[in-house]
Amino acid sequence: MKKNLHPANYRLVVFQDLNNNTTYLTKSTVASDETITLDGVEYPLVKVHITSSSHPFFTGEERVLDIEGRVDKFKARAAAAEKAKAARMAAAKKSSQRAAEKADKAADETQKAQ
Repeated sequence: MKKNLHPANYRLVVFQDLNNNTTYLTKSTVASDETITLDGVEYPLVKVHITSSSHPFFTGEERVLDIEGRVDKFKARAAAAEKAKAARMAAAKKSSQRAAEKADKAADETQKAQ
């Protein structure tokens, strides 16, 4: 086996879920400047947005976990796309009406010339 394969700074760290403040004490090499005291012992603290205690897949709850605004961005893009589609449809309809009017006018002029 290779020597010094595993990191040397493997230690106990607390991960805290920001949605429901659940804490998990586990071993990790992650660096952190914050600390928390659990059971009279001080540990490094890492704050996370989603864990198994707040994710809908594990909790069975259906709720929006939109922290970075992903859902809002998607809805805005969808609304903009719908608006652009409506504008293109209106322009195409207007263009076809103009072409039909031109064709009618040309047909009328052709009939008058005969």
